[in-house]
Amino acid sequence: MPFGYASPEQIMRDKADYARKGIARGRSVVVLQYEDGILFVAPNPSRALHKISEIYDRIGFAAVGRYNEFEELRLGGIRYADINGYTYDRSDVTGRGLANLYASNLGRIFTESIKSLEVEVVVAEVGDAADGDAIYRLTFDGSVFDEHGFAAMGGQAEAVSTRLKERYREGMPLADALEVAMAALTEPGGERPPMAQLEVAVLDRNREHRKFLRLTAARLERLLSQASPDTTGPAGEPSGEPAEETGPAAPATGQTPPSGGTPPPTGPDGDIDDGSSPL
Repeated sequence: MPFGYASPEQIMRDKADYARKGIARGRSVVVLQYEDGILFVAPNPSRALHKISEIYDRIGFAAVGRYNEFEELRLGGIRYADINGYTYDRSDVTGRGLANLYASNLGRIFTESIKSLEVEVVVAEVGDAADGDAIYRLTFDGSVFDEHGFAAMGGQAEAVSTRLKERYREGMPLADALEVAMAALTEPGGERPPMAQLEVAVLDRNREHRKFLRLTAARLERLLSQASPDTTGPAGEPSGEPAEETGPAAPATGQTPPSGGTPPPTGPDGDIDDGSSPL
C-alpha cells in the first residue's frame, strides 16, 4: 500500500468532521414561521457583518459558520436572482431554485476541494399565504432539508431545536414567535443576549413589494412585552438588559455600508474581525 494512502471514505469523513467543528463554533440561528411570514433571529455582536440578509423581494438568507465563505454564497445568490428575474420574470426567482443552486455549489466544493466550506445556510421564501411559505436548510455537503415551521443552525442546533419543539405552534403572532425564538436561543438558567447584540429580521407577507425588514432593539423590546404568557417559561425570563437602539437598517441587497466613519468590525471577543471567524 502506498505511503500516505487514505481511502475516499476516510477523506470524506475527515472533511465532514472539519466542517462540523467550524460550524459548531458559530452562534445558533433560528428561523421560524409566524402568522404574517417568517422570522429570523441570530445573536450577532457585529453590526457590520450580517448573518441574516435579503436575497430577493420574497426571499431571505441566514447562515452560520465562516463569514467570508457564506458571504460569497449570499452574493452568488443575489446575482442569480437578479439575472433570472431580469431575463425571465420576477416570479421565476424562487426559494427552491436558490436552494438547488446552493446545494449544487456546496456539494461540488465538498466533493472536489481539499477543504469543504464551514457553513450552514437557510433559504426562506414567504408566500401569499402561510401554506406558501418555504424554509430550506442546507448543510456543508450540499444536503437540502425542507423544514416545516422552524429551523435551527449552529453549534447548539440540537438543543435549540428541542426547545423550539416544546414551544412552537403554528400561526403565532410576531410577538409570540420572537419570545419562542429567544427562549430557544437561551440555555436554561442562562441570560438572554442583549437586544443590541441581536440580529432580527422578518419576511412580512403584508408589506408592499420588498417583504424583508430588519427590526431594531427598541421594537424588539416592545414586541417581547406583548408576548402571550403561555409562550414564556424558565428559559424565557427577561434578562433585564436595557434596550439599545441599533444603527440604521442594513443597505439593500448587493450593497455595502459606506466606509466613512464606520468602525472596523469586531469579533465575539472584541478583536478586529477579518471576516474569516465563525459567526
